[in-house]
Amino acid sequence: MSTQPETFPPHGTLPAELRQKFGAELDEWFATQFRANMQQYEENKPKSMAIIATKGTMDWAYPPFILSSTAAALGWTASVFFTFYGLTLLKKKLDLKVSPLGNPGMPMKMPFGPKWFKGINWNIPNVMMANIPGFENVATGLMKKTVKNNGVATISELRNICIESGVNLIACQMTVDLFGFSRDDFIPEVKDYIGAATFLGIAQKADVTVFV
Repeated sequence: MSTQPETFPPHGTLPAELRQKFGAELDEWFATQFRANMQQYEENKPKSMAIIATKGTMDWAYPPFILSSTAAALGWTASVFFTFYGLTLLKKKLDLKVSPLGNPGMPMKMPFGPKWFKGINWNIPNVMMANIPGFENVATGLMKKTVKNNGVATISELRNICIESGVNLIACQMTVDLFGFSRDDFIPEVKDYIGAATFLGIAQKADVTVFV
């Protein structure tokens, strides 16, 4: 009987004769198992959405909050990156205005009066909007009245829904520094203060990415 200790192939490898005989079949089997496992993982993992919010007016505040709260209600992981003027949507006190100037696609319809009157689309030229004192306040008041008449949630209510739904509200640290803000200016529910490079990593892995 041989006194030489029995030797085994390195961990993770097969003896040469087995590799030569069954190598192709084993490679195919492992590749098939891997594809099946990855497919199962993709089907079972939660969907995710990444939104970049860049605007801070009342009308432009609706899309990021509506989209992210809807995604959260569907069981998705939702993250919103608030940068530049969009950062104001995270402030403790919201004082949002509507500026129809430069937004020719915005209909100016009256939220009061008889039905035929409310159906008129008031196409007011931008030059008139710019020269009428207080026009922005008028437009903001009309928008708030329209929102209320149609039972649409306010921006504050939508933001609270996002918080309660677990939406990740993320602030752009560069914008905070650029505009001279302090973290005390923003709601405590802000999940993180990060830069563009960090958020791009989140967006890269998201199933849906939206720029608003």
